[in-house]
Amino acid sequence: MADLIHSIKMDQRENIFITGVNDVISFDEESVIIDTAMDILVINGQNLHINKLNLEDGQVSMDGQISGLHYEQAGAFGKNKSSFLSKIFK
Repeated sequence: MADLIHSIKMDQRENIFITGVNDVISFDEESVIIDTAMDILVINGQNLHINKLNLEDGQVSMDGQISGLHYEQAGAFGKNKSSFLSKIFK
């Protein structure tokens, strides 16, 4: 995969367009966890919906009421990722 440039464009805390996306790790109506070229991005809010996902181009478009964004280091997130996946496949 080519080096992706990571950027975020958000309008009115309701629409967000993200580039530099490697994968969507998990999502529900209250949080979306995305593996980006700059670490793990966690988006919190309400009524979150992924409108467009194109991993080939590294792009995600979402809408909903966005209340926060923060990054987690990929290494630190690995422990949470394992427990999340283990809960799904129980």
